[in-house]
Amino acid sequence: MSATTPLWIGTFPHAGIGTAAGLGEGVWRVDLDVVTGVLGEPRLVVETPAPTFVATHPSGRWLYAVGESVPGSVTAFEVDDDGGLTARATVASGGAAPCHLLVVDDTLYVANYVDGVLGVVPLTGDGAFGPDVVASGRPAQTFDHAGTGPDADRQEGPHAHFVALTPDRRHVLVADLGTDELRRYARGTDGLLTADGLAATLAPGTGPRHVAFATDGMRLYVVGELDASVHVLLWDAATVTGTPVQRVPAVPADDLADGVRRSPSHVLLDGDRLLLGVRALGLAGPDVVSVLDVHADGSLGDPRTQALSGPTPRHLEVVHGWTVVALQDAHAVVVHDAHGAQVSRVEIPSPACVVTVAPR
Repeated sequence: MSATTPLWIGTFPHAGIGTAAGLGEGVWRVDLDVVTGVLGEPRLVVETPAPTFVATHPSGRWLYAVGESVPGSVTAFEVDDDGGLTARATVASGGAAPCHLLVVDDTLYVANYVDGVLGVVPLTGDGAFGPDVVASGRPAQTFDHAGTGPDADRQEGPHAHFVALTPDRRHVLVADLGTDELRRYARGTDGLLTADGLAATLAPGTGPRHVAFATDGMRLYVVGELDASVHVLLWDAATVTGTPVQRVPAVPADDLADGVRRSPSHVLLDGDRLLLGVRALGLAGPDVVSVLDVHADGSLGDPRTQALSGPTPRHLEVVHGWTVVALQDAHAVVVHDAHGAQVSRVEIPSPACVVTVAPR
């Protein structure tokens, strides 16, 4: 019998992004055959409003899910022995439309997209929400921000889209799509934060969405959702700053010649390659996974693309060499091999996030 790895799948409301939460969406679970890449039969584990991003505690005992609504929420689910989920506490996210979670030791950090607020939720040693947070119903800290960018439709204000931990674990960074900035916060020993200025400012109209640090901590790769590029920053740990040194388009130059606007989403470093989900806006398609080789000096090669069998790659993960992609508007999760060939597909309503189930 082949070994399997279970995956959590977070979802949007069935009608898609921008619709009201609470339309039957929830957290799903599906097994991946690590030998063949085939997905098993998915099952809806728990219904909960707009769990568009989920994260696990290292112990495997807890799953945290955003409620991407206005105002936003975060729920702590205890993972049952049979793989089920039991909601133990729900608290406010500190802002509107939370879209990303980061677990670091005994702290959960929450990025709220609509108003750009960063929320800080302390955890107990075993991963539950801290008692003070549960009692108050809100994060221990919230950090708002101000600013705009040149894209009037997307950059009318701050939009926190991703929280990243620096390699030395002394700071967290927030990718702010609305202000073209990487905001910087110093971490205390208790996980609480102090605002510490900016780690980098990108070119106006970049729209930084998601980021990934190089394995050696010397480079930072930033996805520009609005300028459809990957920006390589030279990372200086001493000053906690990044300096842009390279910009690479999200898709090959020949593809850009068609005039279709591209919108890259999640970026993932997998060994010596960078994987990037790229959406073609409108009906032009196809949506793709772009693969960029990472050279020895940390620079990136030109992108090459792997066509997807449906639209809107919202999130992806590499599991035992298989690339698992959540195709939001195709209502499917697909698996590609290392060469980009699809080997499996299952139907799940509006999948938005793929996370490996942490072992207990």
